[in-house]
Amino acid sequence: MTKDDMQFEEPEIIYIPDEEGNEEEFEVIMKFEVDESDQKYMMVVPLHSEDDESEEVYAFRYEEDGDDLKLYTIEDEEEWNMVEETFNTLLGEMEEGD
Repeated sequence: MTKDDMQFEEPEIIYIPDEEGNEEEFEVIMKFEVDESDQKYMMVVPLHSEDDESEEVYAFRYEEDGDDLKLYTIEDEEEWNMVEETFNTLLGEMEEGD
């Protein structure tokens, strides 16, 4: 198998405006749905972080409306705990598969 045979998935990049309205680039590292609620969530990391050591992961609830993507911040503590737990579980499963 040559290097060209390996398929690398293109990272999914989204743009999220900050408080001043400047769009920042984020890479989507994981998307998942939570069974009980039919809600969809995505975990993203900033593409251009000043501090590469402590890469911060952000979580959003999202809805797809045709080609539009609507992001919602997670403000409910119970919802946040559920998302964090699901993310950590999926991350653990991914690491076990390596």
